[in-house]
Amino acid sequence: MTKDSLRHDPLLIAEEWIGEGRDVAIATVVETWGSAPRPVGSHLVIDRDGNFEGSVSGGCVEGAVITEALDVLDSRQPKMLEFGVADETAWRVGLSCGGRIRVYVERLG
Repeated sequence: MTKDSLRHDPLLIAEEWIGEGRDVAIATVVETWGSAPRPVGSHLVIDRDGNFEGSVSGGCVEGAVITEALDVLDSRQPKMLEFGVADETAWRVGLSCGGRIRVYVERLG
């Protein structure tokens, strides 16, 4: 890893934000079927103010994950999210083509 890529690593950013006293949630791609923009293990970290780093998908899927992460921060209850789309509507929702992803969202700290 380069110095620049370490600076943008969502896990390191989460650790930094927690050290600053922020409430932080992390979303992790745990399963994919068909085509998916991000591989299993991809992360998105979100703080209570809606700041985020990393990526789990793209388009409106990522926006939905951020919204759910804010709920997880409030409720302290993790969530398993699943998103799927047919090939013909994939581009409209920000996916490269048809497929499904499963994303686990949890509060850190």
